[in-house]
Amino acid sequence: MSPSNYSMIGVGIYTVPEASRLTGVSAARIRRWIAGYDYKVGQETHGSNPVWPSQLPVIDDRAALGFLDLMEIRFVDAFRRHGVSWKKIRLAAKRAGELFRQSHPFSTRRFQTDGRTIFAEFTDAPKEQALLDLVKSQYAFKNFISPSLVAGLEYSDLDDLIRWWPLGEGHPVVLDPNRGFGQPIISEFGVPTAILANAYNIEKSYEKVANWYEVNRRAVREAVVFERNLAA
Repeated sequence: MSPSNYSMIGVGIYTVPEASRLTGVSAARIRRWIAGYDYKVGQETHGSNPVWPSQLPVIDDRAALGFLDLMEIRFVDAFRRHGVSWKKIRLAAKRAGELFRQSHPFSTRRFQTDGRTIFAEFTDAPKEQALLDLVKSQYAFKNFISPSLVAGLEYSDLDDLIRWWPLGEGHPVVLDPNRGFGQPIISEFGVPTAILANAYNIEKSYEKVANWYEVNRRAVREAVVFERNLAA
């Protein structure tokens, strides 16, 4: 399928290598998560299903990812880094999808982990926010789990994930699926960070690049920092 046959508005679009660069998760691992894989036990071949369905179809024979796919990758990677087992992540994804009726459940609710399991947060408790243990289907309480998974993420009033501020919300770099197909841009001006950083690498002058693209010098500096962090 070509991009012209599928609406990219409000979805964002990333190749697997781009998603790997933005999240720090290897391209091979991302492909396994979104496409599934086969493995052998003795002489028998078994299949492992995708953890979630991709937002986008295959485009020009290549896997394509949307903004929510990118965010789902970040959440799953964070759960693994916090020590949650792969089996529990899959079970939590399945139950969260059923509970919230969402194809990308980790990206549409605020999730937390204590390193052993995954909790979904509910805000209808009268005095404190209840947390549902998605693996055991039991409730816990928020006060013993520190939030760690939502830094730099911006949610709508309905708890839908709408933007990612990768350097933090005090910085101008943002990924917004409604702007520039979800590529990293400087929020105030809409200029891609890659363009500003590439121009600076040639000219070595924040002021010149700022004048060329009608942005301020801070925008150029932040773009350079962001792109260098990705390349590190």
